[in-house]
Amino acid sequence: MHTFDLPAGADRAEIYTELIATAEALVAGEPDLVANLANLAACLKQLPGVSWAGFYRRVGDDLVLGPFQGKLACTRIGPGKGVCGTAAARREALVVADVAAFPGHIACDADSRSEVVVPIVRGAQVLGVIDLDSDRLDNFDARDAEHLTRLAALVAGLDWPA
Repeated sequence: MHTFDLPAGADRAEIYTELIATAEALVAGEPDLVANLANLAACLKQLPGVSWAGFYRRVGDDLVLGPFQGKLACTRIGPGKGVCGTAAARREALVVADVAAFPGHIACDADSRSEVVVPIVRGAQVLGVIDLDSDRLDNFDARDAEHLTRLAALVAGLDWPA
């Protein structure tokens, strides 16, 4: 069993280096998608300022809630709806410093103040998204999106259903 230990006083680059190494070790040799996403959500929830961390899987045209850590969440998100649906439709990471200012934001958790969403893409197909929320304004930036995009590439290589 691999552990995810955040170095005390580490900067975000060091934290994400450890996160990616942990993620690679966790999924190595484990074929079950749900088990892998559940462990990865547990790691993501430990990132600084994260109040909710999880995955939405693309099922048909919608994004459907997958493994997560945090308060109850929206179960189904329509195409192009909210931050998650928009990131999936655009096929690009979205960093939202203040979710109240995002047109069409879906308020699953009234305490959420900022969010970063990264699509999980394999070839031409969006498989889902990684979604992180924070109860702090401006908790995420382009560096988070960049590192989470690396994690999304790893997740895209997992055994997703056809």
